[in-house]
Amino acid sequence: MSVLITTSIITAIGVFLAALLTLAERFLLDYGICKITINGDKIYQVRGGNHLLGSLQEQDIFIPSACGGRGSCGLCKVKVLEGGGPLLPTETPYLTKEEIENHTRLACQVKVRNDIEILIPEELFSIREYEAKVVNFKDLTYDIKLISLQLKGDETIDFVAGQYVQLKIPVYGNIKEEVYRAYSIASPESNKKQIDLIIRRVPKGIATTYIFDYLKKGDTIFFNGPYGDFYLRDSQREIIYIAGGSGLAPIKSMLHKMIEEGIDRKATFFFGCVSGRDLYFVEEMKSFEEKLPNFKFIPALSNPNPEDNWLGETGLITEVVDRHISSDGDYEAYLCGSPGMINASIKVLRSKGIPEELIFYDKF
Repeated sequence: MSVLITTSIITAIGVFLAALLTLAERFLLDYGICKITINGDKIYQVRGGNHLLGSLQEQDIFIPSACGGRGSCGLCKVKVLEGGGPLLPTETPYLTKEEIENHTRLACQVKVRNDIEILIPEELFSIREYEAKVVNFKDLTYDIKLISLQLKGDETIDFVAGQYVQLKIPVYGNIKEEVYRAYSIASPESNKKQIDLIIRRVPKGIATTYIFDYLKKGDTIFFNGPYGDFYLRDSQREIIYIAGGSGLAPIKSMLHKMIEEGIDRKATFFFGCVSGRDLYFVEEMKSFEEKLPNFKFIPALSNPNPEDNWLGETGLITEVVDRHISSDGDYEAYLCGSPGMINASIKVLRSKGIPEELIFYDKF
């Protein structure tokens, strides 16, 4: 017991000191104006002390980041040619040896404390911010909502099914800074005036607390994008879709694409839930089955309640996938969900002989 108490005290002291150092750097240290040079010919003046990701956002340069700058997705990669400080332990899990040798860093972990020179893909300069009106809120489950955003004025957006946008969460309540969070688009590519997002509440999450408790129909919200290379490849292979929770969003957009473009490839969507109260869009998936003769929807509950009266597949979604796909098929797979679900699914798919390069995924 005394060991546990001592460990808890040491941990608490560590957290307190870390917070104190963060506050000290923020309010007591003044790094002045720093210069960010991008791709050798674009120069921006920013106030030092902020993370590179945030500094670029202030200049309307939007780097992909599915985790809102928390250092847990590894998407905000840039090449830092000069400045930026040493590589941090929080970055190394997301960088290959070759990337480290090529000076690749995570923009959300690099602090702008002096002049810095970076390289980013030129196409990121075309990423822009959109102003939209909330035109629909719909409860899909007890903790998942569908939110529809209609672009204002003559604005339109071009995206590829499977891509995502970053919502700008404004200052509210005790939240004193704007933050960005990434959400996949669930709507068809053909609707260029409106996007649908499927959002799951994260307990005490900054973004989802705002969306669930503060945002209302008719409100204005800003987002930027689209981002991502999670999209349906052009081939004749059989498609395996696997998702859980709000990971259904990009798969839904891909299914709309298959309908609109007459893609008649064989496809199976394995959708994992815990119990009946987590299941949604079942009727819409049935309508997709009617419109796509070679498409099959297989929902599975890992822990159904007696009142669910569930007659469908049970068990972890990876177990269901293992039961349904063969080891001699010509497949490509698209996965969207938590890192744990995706990692477990990849293991099953690889055991079935599916090459790693034919397994595409979007972790959140």
